[in-house]
Amino acid sequence: MTSPSSSSELQRFKDELTTHLDWFAERGRKVRFWWRDDDAIEPTHLLDRLLSLANQHEVDIALAVIPKDATHALADRLAAEHHAWILQHGWQHKNFQRKDKGEKAAELGTRRDPNELMAQLVDGKARLEKLFGEKFIPAMVPPWNRIAPEISRRLPGIGLSGLSTFTWHNFPRTHQVQSHIDILKWKKQVRFIGWESARLRFDLQLTRRRNSIFEPVGILTHHLAHDEGCFEFLQTFLEIAAHHEGAEWPRVKGMFERG
Repeated sequence: MTSPSSSSELQRFKDELTTHLDWFAERGRKVRFWWRDDDAIEPTHLLDRLLSLANQHEVDIALAVIPKDATHALADRLAAEHHAWILQHGWQHKNFQRKDKGEKAAELGTRRDPNELMAQLVDGKARLEKLFGEKFIPAMVPPWNRIAPEISRRLPGIGLSGLSTFTWHNFPRTHQVQSHIDILKWKKQVRFIGWESARLRFDLQLTRRRNSIFEPVGILTHHLAHDEGCFEFLQTFLEIAAHHEGAEWPRVKGMFERG
């Protein structure tokens, strides 16, 4: 049962999101949104719920798939999905940084031999191309959203022109499409961030878009870690943002092609 405080926060979120989008619509402008979901490897009922939302509201979803563990069953499940696209999520989603040295987790970080790592990424790209065909977009999503500068510079050389990490900064690099709002709280107990946190994060991003309208607002999800609060949020958010005249959801493949 939703508490009175949660109910009021939910209503405030809906009201402020609508007010922001109204502002753009009144000026004949639109905020662009896109949706990235990380860590897919196989079909699950949680993935089915995510895909159902994308289909219901007719918005694209970019699934960052882990190549080493990706299954044929996932490829079969997604074959007929019109709104699902595939990005490359590293190779195996394994941390190689040193926690005892205070380093944050990364697979594509500074502790790797660059040549060995690039060879793995080449294999990963080939595997995703074979599994998903035209659904695969040649774009890298680094596990933990971290990537060493040298590795980033070498991605186009192996045919991975696209890149997507997580930040509220705008990166003008060609074919880089960022995510900005993670709906999960990760510390202690993994759960939905809550309506008030969601409201504040959207307020920041949508206020910024009044001056940087061409940068899409990236929603980040991780379906395998979702609680009911996450799915309630997605339904509520999409009911507004996927149908408002002040918003648009470009096709994911075109976003990475244009940069």
